[in-house]
Amino acid sequence: MGPHTHEVTMGRSTVSKKFSTWADDEARREWACLTLLAEHAPGLAPRPLERFCEAGAPVIVMEKLPGRPLGGSSLTSVQHEALGHALRRLFDVPVDAALEAGVPERQLGPRDLMAHLRNALHDPIDDDACIHPDVVRRALQAARDRVSSVQDAPNLRSSAVGIADLNPANVLWDGRRCRLVDFEDGGLTTPAFDLADHLEHIAARTRNLYDEAQMARAVGLTREERTDLAEHRVLWAVFWLLALLPGSSAHARNPEGTLEVQAEHVLDLIQASKDLPGAAQSP
Repeated sequence: MGPHTHEVTMGRSTVSKKFSTWADDEARREWACLTLLAEHAPGLAPRPLERFCEAGAPVIVMEKLPGRPLGGSSLTSVQHEALGHALRRLFDVPVDAALEAGVPERQLGPRDLMAHLRNALHDPIDDDACIHPDVVRRALQAARDRVSSVQDAPNLRSSAVGIADLNPANVLWDGRRCRLVDFEDGGLTTPAFDLADHLEHIAARTRNLYDEAQMARAVGLTREERTDLAEHRVLWAVFWLLALLPGSSAHARNPEGTLEVQAEHVLDLIQASKDLPGAAQSP
């Protein structure tokens, strides 16, 4: 979700990932996740082979998995089922085993996301750099109102291990099954929180790659989790709205008008979530 953090070297049967920073403990996080999955969900993610330091930077070597990244077009029903099955395998990994393996809470977990949104929503914006500043201002105000009404998340208990970053490039499809790569942000979460992040990822949503109903069904979310999913999607949509504001790297590298489209999306999600019966008010 943040800036480029690693360099990948592809070998014939291995992949070497050299991290550019120790700042967020990405290498340790990824190693812990991959080691856990190799034992409890073999074949779902790359098997970790070795780790070492090179010129002061952490390096992880892992097996090379078959398949090509998703992302060229909307997922088919078969691909939705396969991805849902992969995520279900991930979510079913025992949390106790994850804790024993030293897997922490995922990056931008519920508490961190709320703190980030509350802080960033009060930063000033450059209206002159917006194509339609009115819709951006309305979306930001609606987001402030929603976030201020949401309770903190101390009681949200992690019930699963998540990948955190389901950018379509991190899903490998071999024509039959999906495998997951890039766990540097992964960690403890809930299925609804993680899936909301995946559905709202700007690289997927703007290309209509994932269908919410098919994904929720394929993952096997309960009715309560689907309500949570709708609430969490609002928060992640706000995250991307903030990420696309003028002056950001995301604003510069996305097509003109992406910010305004995201602002309309935030307004639509907030309105839709108000209509949900028994909608939760906690992340």
